[in-house]
Amino acid sequence: MLAARHVVCALSGGVDSAVAALLLRRRGYQVTGVFMKNWDSLDEHGVCTADKDCEDAYRVCQILDIPFHQVSYVKEYWNDVFSDFLNEYEKGRTPNPDVVCNKQIKFKCFFRYALDNLGADAVATGHYARTSLEDEEVFQQKHIKRPEGLFRNRFEVRNAVKLLQAADSFKDQTFFLSQVPQEALRRTLFPLGGLTKDFVKKIAAENGLHHVLQKKESMGICFVGKRNFEKFILQPRPGRFISIEDDTVLGTHKGWFLYTLGQRAKIGGLREPWYVVEKDSAKGDVFVAPRVDHPALYRDLLRTNRVHWIAEEPPAALVRDKMMECHFRFYHQMALVPCVLTLNQDGTVWVTAVKAVRALAPGQFAVFYKGEECLGSGKILRLGPSAYTLQKGRSRSGPRRQPQPGTRALSAGSGFGGAEPGGRPAAGLLLDPGAWPPLLPRRGRKDLLLWVCPRPTPSASYPPGGAAGTARNKRLSSTCILTAASVGTGRRGRQGVGTAHTWDLPGVCWEDHPYAWH
Repeated sequence: MLAARHVVCALSGGVDSAVAALLLRRRGYQVTGVFMKNWDSLDEHGVCTADKDCEDAYRVCQILDIPFHQVSYVKEYWNDVFSDFLNEYEKGRTPNPDVVCNKQIKFKCFFRYALDNLGADAVATGHYARTSLEDEEVFQQKHIKRPEGLFRNRFEVRNAVKLLQAADSFKDQTFFLSQVPQEALRRTLFPLGGLTKDFVKKIAAENGLHHVLQKKESMGICFVGKRNFEKFILQPRPGRFISIEDDTVLGTHKGWFLYTLGQRAKIGGLREPWYVVEKDSAKGDVFVAPRVDHPALYRDLLRTNRVHWIAEEPPAALVRDKMMECHFRFYHQMALVPCVLTLNQDGTVWVTAVKAVRALAPGQFAVFYKGEECLGSGKILRLGPSAYTLQKGRSRSGPRRQPQPGTRALSAGSGFGGAEPGGRPAAGLLLDPGAWPPLLPRRGRKDLLLWVCPRPTPSASYPPGGAAGTARNKRLSSTCILTAASVGTGRRGRQGVGTAHTWDLPGVCWEDHPYAWH
């Protein structure tokens, strides 16, 4: 008789991981429970309940009659997750530590501990997610480390394990798993992937797990809970709240890095709500708009860092054609948004949404989906202009500017300004001096900027065959936008980009253009 498969289950002290361990036990596996301590509650006073959670996890193991282990990753969590979290905040970004925690702690540190120290055949968690492998297929794999480099085994790449959405779409947690490495996913079980939350609670109640059944779900930062993170920032950086519409100073704040785009700004003395739409890191100012649906909150273009693909390689269609239709979201439980991905040579991607979405912010993860499959994710680094900028033809601090002498616009632009030949010139786009150099690289003349951006064509405009047509046709039908803008000095002596004129370059692969906006 074959020995039972050994599965090490991560226990958090909550109902989901407890029921996951119970279901594995019922399936006949040899189960070991492990509680991970990732925050030292003795360091400072907060609402972290690590000790109580550990006790609850131990009681689960007693009820299920399985071994219990506790492991500390306080140092690893601080170095790889929390320090990065603080650094991102100080840069004015909006980090998601839950995604990073799963990648660095659960599916790296814990995964290696389970296999190397406890001799596990597989690991399991209480996440609501699924993979393309049945349970027994996980154990039947030959786990041979693949060689790295150009000539690695393509058969294994083509047969990569897929990360699939849970049956309960509301509880689906693939968003938080979008950075999990393929090596770990191949040896991971998600016992709750086909269940609903209500059914999980029913199982817990029927099996004496009442002590975890009534616990409040943790919706805060991974392992840390709710804390006042201002005390981790050494130096307060007070600044002003400024209206995006007329530059009126509305109040003051303690630090621009404490605010994220889309957040309601609490401004003393004002009854009506105002929302954060931009941040000036150089001056410490936070720009706000008066309505929750203000166009300054909406954007339809972003760029990520190098994408982590679950399959380790980009989808074949994206590699072949450089463009691909899919869906994305940038926060948990957000409705999926149709988009077009444009692959860059360095592995980063442009994401063009079919409609503008609210409160995109650098630092968040854009997670990509094709049907029920989670393809992977990339951290948002740059944003396109807001709907307000496109409507007004200027940025927050830029007055309407006339074209510089000697510039001639051949066709109307798509939101960066421009003018018809002989027609009324549009207003220019003025950027902060700290923002335009990396986004709009200076080329040629000192007083002129040239750059190229992609403008993907909607499916309805594709050649015959529509969205089902070849991706090659889709690529050729996209529009490449060449933009020229003068550099000058705006109001308050701020250097910026003046009136921008654009030319459409149909059929041109924007990424290969010498002035590509990378």
